[in-house]
Amino acid sequence: MTAADRFRAAVDSRDLAGLEELFTEDIRLYSPVKFTPFEGRSAVLGLFTALFQVFEDFRYIGEYSGTSLTSADNTEAASAVLLFRATAGGRQIHGIDLLHLTADDRIKEFTVMVRPQSAVQALGEAVLTVLTARATLTARATLTARAAEDPAP
Repeated sequence: MTAADRFRAAVDSRDLAGLEELFTEDIRLYSPVKFTPFEGRSAVLGLFTALFQVFEDFRYIGEYSGTSLTSADNTEAASAVLLFRATAGGRQIHGIDLLHLTADDRIKEFTVMVRPQSAVQALGEAVLTVLTARATLTARATLTARAAEDPAP
């Protein structure tokens, strides 16, 4: 089973642990809604947590494999392109995931391309809402834990 097959299976089953095993520690994910990439395994897994909440009816519909140059260091790497369809924020999305792989068949770079523009905007807004809500909950939990450890006199 290839890295692309394992990736598809993990996405289909919303298996974050499976994705974590596939991603290199320094993975970079280039998003259609953010100019700078998400960098590092924890940041990319956090994004996938949000995407799993946002996407409706997500399904892969095709796959191509070969080689391509990476964005990070312009080296040639084994690659897979996965075509997908989904709905987010009420908008139909057509997209591709471009996976760049390491020699040991893990994902080191990931580029997402989505169309049409209205779907990109709806996707960006939906993901931002989920990430903001999660950051707020995390901040509240941290403050609550700190208050419990060091109560005021």
